[in-house]
Amino acid sequence: MGEFEELTLLIVAIMNGKAYSIGIIEELEKRTGRSAAIGGVQTVLKRMEEKGWVTSEFGEATKERGGKRKRYYSITAKGKKIMAENREKRNSLWEAIPKPGLSYESA
Repeated sequence: MGEFEELTLLIVAIMNGKAYSIGIIEELEKRTGRSAAIGGVQTVLKRMEEKGWVTSEFGEATKERGGKRKRYYSITAKGKKIMAENREKRNSLWEAIPKPGLSYESA
């Protein structure tokens, strides 16, 4: 899983069933300071749906969107599992960093 895929999956989980492309972009920028193109987000969401990490469904059509419906994404059990595995790997890396003064000497 790439970094952008991981961030997108985390945002989908945070938004708890209310994640949609523009909302994900806004949340990503708010939480990380990073911007993203809508095409990039949609590509990642499609790929994650193919992998079974997220599911999607259409919401109601609205006048504000010219009668178009939003596609909402939710994380699946498989998506939660892969997120937990990634977190475990990252935590393991952080824990492997030598503690100052204990396992190496300064030059």
